[in-house]
Amino acid sequence: MMGNILRFKTAVALVLLGLLTLLAGIGQKTFWAPAESVTATVPAGATAAPLTVFDEKLRTLHSGTVKINVKGEGSFMLAAGRPDDVDAWVGKTAHNTVSGVSEDGKALQLTHADGEATAPSPAGSDLWVTTENASGEMNYTWNPPADGDWSLLLATDGTKPAPSSITMTFPNDTSTPWAIPFMVVGALLILAGGALLVLKSGPRPGNSGTGTGRPLGSMFARRAQARAAARNESKTSGASSGDSAPEQNAPQQNTVSRRRVRPSGVVVLAVLTAAAVAGTSVAAQASQTPAPSPSTSSAASPSASSGSAAAEPDKAADGPVLLDAQFRRVLEQVAGAVDAGDAAKDAGKLQPRVAQSELEVRTQNYKIRSQVGAYEARMPVRATKLLTTVVTNKRSWPRSVMAVTQGDGNVVPQLLTLTQASPRENYKLVGSTPLQPGATFPGIGRGGTETLAPSDKSGLLYSGEEALAGLGDRLTTADSAFKDKLVEGQSSPYIADTLAYQADVVSSGVNGTFAFTHKVVPENTVVFRTADGGALVLGRLNFSFDGTPKASGDKLTIGDDAAALAGGKETSTGMVLNFAESMAVYVPPAGSKDPMKLVAATRGLVGATFK
Repeated sequence: MMGNILRFKTAVALVLLGLLTLLAGIGQKTFWAPAESVTATVPAGATAAPLTVFDEKLRTLHSGTVKINVKGEGSFMLAAGRPDDVDAWVGKTAHNTVSGVSEDGKALQLTHADGEATAPSPAGSDLWVTTENASGEMNYTWNPPADGDWSLLLATDGTKPAPSSITMTFPNDTSTPWAIPFMVVGALLILAGGALLVLKSGPRPGNSGTGTGRPLGSMFARRAQARAAARNESKTSGASSGDSAPEQNAPQQNTVSRRRVRPSGVVVLAVLTAAAVAGTSVAAQASQTPAPSPSTSSAASPSASSGSAAAEPDKAADGPVLLDAQFRRVLEQVAGAVDAGDAAKDAGKLQPRVAQSELEVRTQNYKIRSQVGAYEARMPVRATKLLTTVVTNKRSWPRSVMAVTQGDGNVVPQLLTLTQASPRENYKLVGSTPLQPGATFPGIGRGGTETLAPSDKSGLLYSGEEALAGLGDRLTTADSAFKDKLVEGQSSPYIADTLAYQADVVSSGVNGTFAFTHKVVPENTVVFRTADGGALVLGRLNFSFDGTPKASGDKLTIGDDAAALAGGKETSTGMVLNFAESMAVYVPPAGSKDPMKLVAATRGLVGATFK
């Protein structure tokens, strides 16, 4: 009787515990399920600043896409750029940085840095990969434009405070790794309790089974009793041949077996249930436990976090300064500015996107063409038919890049050299040089390449400044020491034509004495490392043509193009003509037996004066 009561109580307890466990599992999947997203807002009363930066770590704080809502008065913009580019553009301007989220996940952490009260408008900067503009309110989805880290810059026009009503919505971890195990465990406990309620005890071994034996605890107990009875019968079979002894001993033996085995049946059931629960729990954890988020990994493994953080600056330092989409956008704007300037013969239209040698050459070309209609225009700059790009991975300023294009009006491919002087300035065209017919453009990695200082000779047969100086000497003197060290293609004899022109002037100019020099302009030199370890050197030489009358009364006459700059055609005191030569030279790697090669060359008249 006591066994029945104990079994009933145990069964009821198992069923209740199973129901509670099952409810806990179902609850985690339904009414206790975590929210799919969490929203954090910038607290009210933040210090106003013209710029607000979103730290790159916010994008990867949770796995998934981050959404940003910004509200403000008037127009404002949100730009995406590399973290070092954003920091460089912000510079010393006062700004706020959205740097993290509070522990409860409801507030964005904002830090303020004092500095200059205003900044130029960040709109249109070449540093931004993408820009989104809005008026009043913006809903922005923060998707990375490429691999690596990306920051955001929020601003109006650089003078007014940036909007301060900012809300960020992050994906939440909705995994419930214990839900399925709880449901399985609950079901098993209910089944176990139900089994205890419905199981009945069977007849005693040796009895007729009709009435007097007490019920056994379970199926496990009956099996154990049967095995014990069989062992007892085998022991006593040799001592007695009658039926009375076994019948007299059987009840006693059965009673002993029942008392020993009943607890064992319960224990066996509990062990089996526990084993099933443990196996289910492990399987559920293995199948549902999500991969750790970056923040979780950092907390669990500080050494791994510090190693990753240390690697990030190196990654940024080696990254190309422009993505393909950025480069094409920059090139289109440069080509547009040059087209406008060329069409109007107005150098003012070149100013936003043209500088240095290219600005000087085109400015003087416009001046000459305004007086000499037959004077040839400069080769147009095209953004179409982009053959290749060369992008530096040097992330300090100034930065230099190059494109090779051949659009409408380009008889041969043209090398376009662009330079960004500082973070807040845009790229400007500093040189356009047609590829010499028959010349081969050296291979340069599209994923970014090293730029070298003009004096840097590391791994090269000659430094950049040595190469251009050698070219200057080669153009000045027919028997130059670089005659066999710097060569040109047979179908593009720029050097040979220049030497022939200078020799002809000297021989035909009976009334004057003439001298020619080709000198390097160091500040215009750009050196890109090529794929074979050599270098492509681009730069400018100042070609000076100096003439002086031989005797008193002798006069020198100059052409119409030079006269447009000099203010006259004849001089009895002497004259100086200046040309800007845009050049590109390939330098082999150190140890090579090959000579340097002239890859591209052109010149334009930039000055003419009388002495």
